Amino acid sequence: MADHQRIHPVDLEAGQHRPSAPLVPQGSFRSDKGDPPQHHHQRPRDPAGQHLPPPPSRVAPRGAAPPPLPPPPKRRRRGGCCCRFLCCVVVTAVALAVLAAAAVGALYLALDPKVPRYSVDRLAVSAFQVDPTLTARARFDATVTAANPNTRIAIQYERGSTLGVWYDSYQLARGALPAFYQGRRNTTVLAVAMAGEVQLGSAVMAALRDAQATGAVPLVFRADVPVRVELGSVKLWRVTSRVRCDLVVDRLMDVSSPIKIKASNCKFGIKL
Repeated sequence: MADHQRIHPVDLEAGQHRPSAPLVPQGSFRSDKGDPPQHHHQRPRDPAGQHLPPPPSRVAPRGAAPPPLPPPPKRRRRGGCCCRFLCCVVVTAVALAVLAAAAVGALYLALDPKVPRYSVDRLAVSAFQVDPTLTARARFDATVTAANPNTRIAIQYERGSTLGVWYDSYQLARGALPAFYQGRRNTTVLAVAMAGEVQLGSAVMAALRDAQATGAVPLVFRADVPVRVELGSVKLWRVTSRVRCDLVVDRLMDVSSPIKIKASNCKFGIKL
């Protein structure tokens, strides 16, 4: 019969190190064996048995420069707000310009404005004399026709107009139109008288005699007339109507018979 194996109790705690910290926290119930002994941490040693130097400390030594501070946060530039504001201003200005152009276009189509027509139908020289000093004294009687072809626009001709008859750069006579009201689709015929004197040179007199000898004397009739345009019951601001008529007459220095207008070309403009 085989020998019975005997089992001997073995103290498992005899050859092992106990934990360096108690298994239960301080102040709790202690075990019957008491608290385990406290083990102090020992500095490691090298193979020769000497203590190794402690690891470098993370605390900055005295006198060392502090670590650099992080850069401040970048501020937002205000350029974006200015650009948006300028864009809004430009868009608003363009929109207003488009609306104004549309309103003007609609008003133009509704009124259908037409340019007034002017003409010098008759020009009579009642006096033209040149004295030995080459001073010319002249008097003209003219018939001027003003036609307003507009159906919705009336014209008020005001005082302060100037008329003149010119030869080359010399004004031979001057006059003025009377103030009058011209309604819609109206034609007005005016009789005006102009007189004046001017000092002529010998070369101008020679050129004037040559032109009369050929039967074609060039003259210029000019008129600056202040007017107000009337739209219904509304009168607009005052402007100056400018008329220039280039005339060619058969003679000028002979007043024994009425002169004849051989050519007439009138132009109209406005001075604001």
